[in-house]
Amino acid sequence: MNFLAHIYLSGSSDLIKIGNFIADGVRGNQYLSFDFENQKGIVLHRAIDTYTDEHPLFRKCTKRLHSHYHHYSGVIVDVFFDHFLAKNWNYYSEESLEDFVQNFYISLTTYEMHLTEKAKMMQPYMIKQNWLLNYRSIDGIEKILTQMDRRTKNVSMMRNSVTELKHYYSEFEQDFTDFFEELRTFSSKKLLTL
Repeated sequence: MNFLAHIYLSGSSDLIKIGNFIADGVRGNQYLSFDFENQKGIVLHRAIDTYTDEHPLFRKCTKRLHSHYHHYSGVIVDVFFDHFLAKNWNYYSEESLEDFVQNFYISLTTYEMHLTEKAKMMQPYMIKQNWLLNYRSIDGIEKILTQMDRRTKNVSMMRNSVTELKHYYSEFEQDFTDFFEELRTFSSKKLLTL
């Protein structure tokens, strides 16, 4: 899952959300140096990633992309899944997507001291370009995938994957819907154990 899903699955604690958001930049036992609530978010993020990568529905989606995008297929499906979460947000939350996103951006600023250096560098771009809200449209995720592609020096060709998204749109959306119900249950149970 990508940023939006990870933040959503973190529950109501801002510090758990922040921990989940920064988790990709935290290696091994480094998480122990963070605030306890941040630690929960980092551990939750890792559990979500493991669960997702091993799930048959997620693997089914990556197989649709593998011949063109190889090991980047999982990253692309993560972004696709955030698109479907944003698109169908009202099904998953009583809070509007706009309010949810704005509240998270506020907590990024409020708890900036809890961010990794990488997250601090990314934060202003994320807010200015409104990444989380832009997941809602295909044009928005195409821009995000293009930015991610640039970071691979255009080797990944991720920007082109919108073609497959459009072609298999209903299949990807159905797989996301079925998968996300299971992931929500898994994440809720995991949060209770942290």
